[in-house]
Amino acid sequence: MSYQVLARKWRPKSFESLVGQDSVVRALTHALDANRLHHAYLLTGTRGVGKTTIARILAKALNCEQGVSSQPCGVCSACQQIDAGRFVDYIEMDAASNRGVDEMVQLLEQATFLPSVGRYKVYMIDEVHQLTVHAFNAMLKTLEEPPAHVKFILATTDPQKILVTVLSRCLQFNLRQVSPTQLTSHLQHVLVGEGIAPDLKALELIARAAGGSVRDALSLLDQAIAHGAGAVDAEQVSQMLGTSNISRMLGMLAALIAGDVAAVRDQTAQMASSALSFESALDDLSRLAVSLQLMQFDASEGAQEFSSLAEDDAAQLRSLASQCSRSYAQLIYQVATKARGDLRLAPDAAHGFLMAMLRLLAVHPGHASAVTPAMSVPLNTPVFSSSVSPPPMAPALSQAVVVPEAAQPAVSPVAEAPVVKEPVVAPVTTQISADQWPQWVDRLGLKGMARELAQHSAFVSLDDGLVTLNLPATHRQLLMPASEQRLVQALSEVMGAPIRVRIDVVEQVGVTAAVLKKEAAVERQNNAVAAIESDPIVQELIDVFDAKLIDGSIRPVAK
Repeated sequence: MSYQVLARKWRPKSFESLVGQDSVVRALTHALDANRLHHAYLLTGTRGVGKTTIARILAKALNCEQGVSSQPCGVCSACQQIDAGRFVDYIEMDAASNRGVDEMVQLLEQATFLPSVGRYKVYMIDEVHQLTVHAFNAMLKTLEEPPAHVKFILATTDPQKILVTVLSRCLQFNLRQVSPTQLTSHLQHVLVGEGIAPDLKALELIARAAGGSVRDALSLLDQAIAHGAGAVDAEQVSQMLGTSNISRMLGMLAALIAGDVAAVRDQTAQMASSALSFESALDDLSRLAVSLQLMQFDASEGAQEFSSLAEDDAAQLRSLASQCSRSYAQLIYQVATKARGDLRLAPDAAHGFLMAMLRLLAVHPGHASAVTPAMSVPLNTPVFSSSVSPPPMAPALSQAVVVPEAAQPAVSPVAEAPVVKEPVVAPVTTQISADQWPQWVDRLGLKGMARELAQHSAFVSLDDGLVTLNLPATHRQLLMPASEQRLVQALSEVMGAPIRVRIDVVEQVGVTAAVLKKEAAVERQNNAVAAIESDPIVQELIDVFDAKLIDGSIRPVAK
């Protein structure tokens, strides 16, 4: 007899043997036992989760010679023929190759005839979303009011493409992806049935690679048995899948926590030489970080991330949890998940992975000094540590020496009297130009509306004690008698002579103090933003934590 693949050999024959679909099984079981049968069922879910299998079990439950029940006997002629795919009243149709309206019309015409040997005619249409719109429309009436002897089971991986009018006529069940824990348990059961010693670590790798699909998991298990010459070993499975394993990543995690750069580099090189997937390695590192954090909070009991670990791996991880801070465990998870998306931007996956590990080492608590920004000191200026006393300074030394505050004596034996410099006051001049007017505005010492009037005015001329200013029409409201009077008084006091002021309202003016002030403020703001963005500590926070500078949060330091 020819060999039968595991996915077909271990296909469930009853609802009890289905893996990971408890809610769907419960609903169908209760409906069959209570004889509350719907005429059309829609099964949705990803590949290999049991859509066709449930359709066959449901067909057996409806046509079993022992009667309609949620537990078909499995030994009668109808049950055996459905399992073998030879039952004439169970029709499986692939909508990908029979998607037109002609095929649908032919199917509906045959549905009007009574079943040949069974109790019901069961039509299973797989990948139903690939039917054309005309084919969907052709089946609407029959799908809404089918003959009493007809049951429709529709299956799809993409329910969004099915017409709403079809969805409303069906009883819909969403089949979930099977968890890695359930897949591992099922694969272990299969290996025991096949007489092969199970390796839990190898089965965990297969379960994760299957992506929630039971069929994919069994196909990978078939491949692993062939790859291992009848045995299933974690190292061989890792090589077959091109993925890392938890034990390998535990070594990487230990090197990160210890701050061992050489070990991180060597392990990355080994992974690259073995052509392992760095994406799966980062996934495993993220899972280990979650388990590590749960252990630190004493909450690992019963957690899925921890229960999937082997006993020796759990012991090693428990030891690492006591050596790692909680904040560093959080950082490992964040960097690993972010690096997962950045791998495609790296020159190659190995460099991207190594740089992510070096990023974690750069912020390692034991390497804090490595990321401290160095002070900018002239090369010809000696700097002394606070723990070393500076050499005596010669009086003739012409170059200044920088001495830290901690190295200076608390009380100087000879204290010179501080030299107090008198403030320098610019000499008052009676000459004013347009370029000097902004400085004159500051010198006048005006406040309030009078200062606003002076700042927004442009100097035109000073002729025989008459100061002529231009005020833009947009600031006409500043032109008030009280403000003009205070401006005249301030000019007269500063210039030491009676001054008259004439202010003309014009459309455009020259340079004003307000314009210069605004330009200076914009320049200071731009300089402040540039200084923050170029700061090495800020750059490190952006790289490590994916931080972002909030617009408008940076303000220049007031002088």
